[in-house]
Amino acid sequence: MELIYEIGKKGRRGSTLPAFDVPEATAITGELMRKESAELPEVSELDGIRHFTKLSKLNIGLDSNFYPLGSCTMKYNPKINERVASLPGFAELHPLWPQLRHGGALTQGALEVIYKTERMLSDILGFAQCTMQPLAGAHGELTGVMIIAAYHRSRNDRERRIMLIPDAAHGTNPASAAVAGFEIRQVNSDKNGNVDMAALREALDSNVAGLMLTSPNTLGLFDSNVKEICRLVHEVGGLVYCDGANMNAILGRLRPGDLGFDVMHVNLHKTFSTPHGGGGPGSGPVGVSQALVPYLPISRVAKRTDGSYALDYDYPASIGYIAPFYGNFGIILRAYAYILTLGKKGLIRVSQNALLNANYVRVKLAPYFKQAYDRYCMHECVLTAEDQSKKGVRAIDIAKGLLDRGFHPPTIYFPLIVHEALMVEPTETESKETLDKFIEAMIEIAKLSETNPEEVVKCPVKMPIQRLDEAMAARKLNLRA
Repeated sequence: MELIYEIGKKGRRGSTLPAFDVPEATAITGELMRKESAELPEVSELDGIRHFTKLSKLNIGLDSNFYPLGSCTMKYNPKINERVASLPGFAELHPLWPQLRHGGALTQGALEVIYKTERMLSDILGFAQCTMQPLAGAHGELTGVMIIAAYHRSRNDRERRIMLIPDAAHGTNPASAAVAGFEIRQVNSDKNGNVDMAALREALDSNVAGLMLTSPNTLGLFDSNVKEICRLVHEVGGLVYCDGANMNAILGRLRPGDLGFDVMHVNLHKTFSTPHGGGGPGSGPVGVSQALVPYLPISRVAKRTDGSYALDYDYPASIGYIAPFYGNFGIILRAYAYILTLGKKGLIRVSQNALLNANYVRVKLAPYFKQAYDRYCMHECVLTAEDQSKKGVRAIDIAKGLLDRGFHPPTIYFPLIVHEALMVEPTETESKETLDKFIEAMIEIAKLSETNPEEVVKCPVKMPIQRLDEAMAARKLNLRA
């Protein structure tokens, strides 16, 4: 495909600007002005539109292709949510406008959305209150472990420096805990993919501040010992953090707060169907039990006795500010619309269909790909390319083969405790017909791996750019090639 620089011809224009009706001038001084030409392409409007439309078609995205990226919950974003977020009364707000009813009528609706979304999430998750401020899942993790640290400091319990993290946790958990000042101690999984209870008991002592449990875990499994895990950690004075990034598996059917968790984050850009990827936008609200409410970040949206809404800063034990203004409001607004659209019964169907889809894929592919753990999975199934690797076909080759067949690959090589991992998360929004096509493509690649592995290893051959030296591509990025 030609670069836009190659399409350009001198003198072509894609727009016509009106003549100046004021004297031409610039506030930029001469030494700051570029001396040479910027060498921008000169193209017609039609050439420009065709170029960027062709570029958009090279992408494999959720609106055009099946996107089973495990652990990421890349579900479809309903367009009704986008329409709500683009309403002028929301889209044209400024966070520094007045908040109270008198003089703040323009912001009352936004504050009401934040307040009501917080209350709905608190009920869905089973916690006393939430903060809507964290701007991503990992930011929510950091907020949660900072709250745990504040809780222990308030009790003058400063020797609790250990954060226990199972090996099937999300990879950001140890990083978030370390940033908050904790020392990380890993707890291994048992043969069934649950936390090894003997190892947990051995790790628990008076220096443990808490445990971060991804539930369901990155193996796509729900730990049957979760209540006992919470009880044991509480017994030694620690708190239990729930990484709720996989909440899509239990949405509407189970509340983590009821299991004994003290604090958790949930990803609006996963579970509640807001835009996801490309570094943002994201949102990772954090829910806490009643004992931890004093430590939530400021500011918080409060409902006043006259029915108006305002920001409240009067929380002396708060961990303080963790984000500017009120969090990622546009994302909160989309999640609010999503929850109201589905209602309680709809949220339950989301998790039911997510489980059904994941287990359908797991069972259909079990004869062709080894399962990491041969048991009923939750929202995602973890397969391995161990058998295929004996023929020279690795997980990355299977991923490239799926690109040639029109599918975004699943997550590969994660979780790290599974050799040649293929983590497939179909989400609830995909039809049986789409899943069957994906399954057929996976079976075709599995059979080719047996009969003609060289063909799989060469993939992709149908994409605009074929197999790269991935290490060099990362180190010497060329955005114009």
